[in-house]
Order: sequence, then structure tokens, then C-alpha cells
Amino acid sequence: MANNLEQPFIRPSPPMPTPLLCRHLPVSLHSQANAFYRQHGSAMKARPVHQVWVAGASNISACLCIQPVADHHGYWLTSLFVDPAARRRGLAQQLLREVRLAVTGPIWLFCRPELSSLYRRQGYLIAESLPISLGSKLARYKREKQLIALVHQG
Repeated sequence: MANNLEQPFIRPSPPMPTPLLCRHLPVSLHSQANAFYRQHGSAMKARPVHQVWVAGASNISACLCIQPVADHHGYWLTSLFVDPAARRRGLAQQLLREVRLAVTGPIWLFCRPELSSLYRRQGYLIAESLPISLGSKLARYKREKQLIALVHQG
């Protein structure tokens, strides 16, 4: 007679992911963001005028920089970079949400057309018009690359 007392197979629970912390870096720690950019061969740079936001458990896995628009029309998202090994895990969306909650007014950005769906899922729309200071920047940047302007009105 077969022994029916065998334990059913119980699949172990996957390990809980380490929570990803989104945080604002004070200017005194911008060097951490710049080290992250250099580590990945990015030309991006955190400058004193930027508000720098990072995401990651123990190390920086993603970094976003915004700065006030010169003519007081909200903020300009100047850079968003995610470690290639950490992409497709929602880090960019998490940073975009945190920053949107932290600042008031519109957030403007320029991106390559193939990246627009990332931002559109977060509520960004094609910018019909730009503040003067951003319009001149976009015209200059478009001489070298194809970019579109998006805005989140908040």
C-alpha cells in the first residue's frame, strides 16, 4: 500500500526585493550622481543649479536632474539615466512620480521620439509651446539630434 503521507510540493516564496529608495541629493552629494554618470560613460552631469533625485537600494541605480526654468515657468528635466543593468524595473517611472509630487508647476523635457512613450505613460504631453529660454535651447539641440518637447502640467 502506498504511503499517502507525502508532503505536497510547496514552492518557496521568492525573496522580497530590496526596497528602492528615491531620494533628493543635496548639492554636497552631487558628486555621487556624477560618479554614477561617469561609471556608465554618460556625459550627463549634476550641476549646483540642479535638484538631483536618485533611486536605488544601496547604490544609485537611476538619477534624474531638474532645474528651475529661467523665466519662472516651472522646471526643466535636464537628464534621466538608469543603469542599463537595472532597466525595465520601473525606476524611471518611480523617479518621475517622486519628482512630480515634490515640485509645483510644469515640468518640461526634451527627448528622442522613441522615448516619448515612457514619459507619456507618466502624464507628459507634447508641448504646444515652450518658455522662451527652453525654446532657444531646443532649437540649438535639434541642430544635432532629433528631439521632441514634452510637458507635465502638474
